[in-house]
Amino acid sequence: MISVVLLGAGNVAYHLYKAFKKSNTIEVVQWYNRTLKSISSYKNEVAITDNLNTLKKADIYLMGVSDDSISSLSAALPFENRLVAHTSGSVSIHDLDKKNNRAVFYPLQTFSKDFELNFSEIPICIEVTEKDNLQLLKDLAEATNSKWYKINTEQRQTLHVSAVYVNNFVNQLYRIAHEISDAKSINFDILKPLILETAKKVQYISPYMAQTGPAKRNDKKTIKRHLKLIEDDEHKVIYELLTNSIKRTHGLMKRPIKRIQKKNE
Repeated sequence: MISVVLLGAGNVAYHLYKAFKKSNTIEVVQWYNRTLKSISSYKNEVAITDNLNTLKKADIYLMGVSDDSISSLSAALPFENRLVAHTSGSVSIHDLDKKNNRAVFYPLQTFSKDFELNFSEIPICIEVTEKDNLQLLKDLAEATNSKWYKINTEQRQTLHVSAVYVNNFVNQLYRIAHEISDAKSINFDILKPLILETAKKVQYISPYMAQTGPAKRNDKKTIKRHLKLIEDDEHKVIYELLTNSIKRTHGLMKRPIKRIQKKNE
């Protein structure tokens, strides 16, 4: 049985708690948050506290807090030589206070409290500073039925940048499309099957091979017609930026030549 103390009550911590409770080999012995109100609804399921000095002993202390809080919270922990892990995609493992054994347990997914998640479909990226702790992180991931990957800080941070592109930026494009269709009283639901099919396609072929559309075809008339229909100037800029990016990717437009600055300049 792996004993866990959860630190923080963000979306990631909430979903980890749910996943851990379903496991027969993980015990959440305590849940800490600086304000009890956020976790008070779980007080009949798990011991809760807002006092770091009352933290119980556990195999791992897992931090589900904001990136900016990781360093200060790890420094404030009133013990040494225990295993402490954060769950961030972008924060270095070395931001954790070195008085404890340091690790990362990063579930790569978008988390919202209102949506249930299946952890068997969530990859877990793990990193440790002490090799002896690697097996425990592996066991923790496997106990949630997740596939795990041993990834260093630079790889994880690069992966997080990639995740912003495929999740946050794509979602913003959905919002723009929703705004454009809404302006002409078009039901956004009409686009949802296309959204799903696009996501399905990249499960089987590369994004490069999956690319279609007027930019890929270099269909200048359609592109010009689209730009005329788009009313918002910012939306036009985004359309042109992505169109040109697709063209360059598929050899339909030359990449801009980067000017190399001389040392004496």
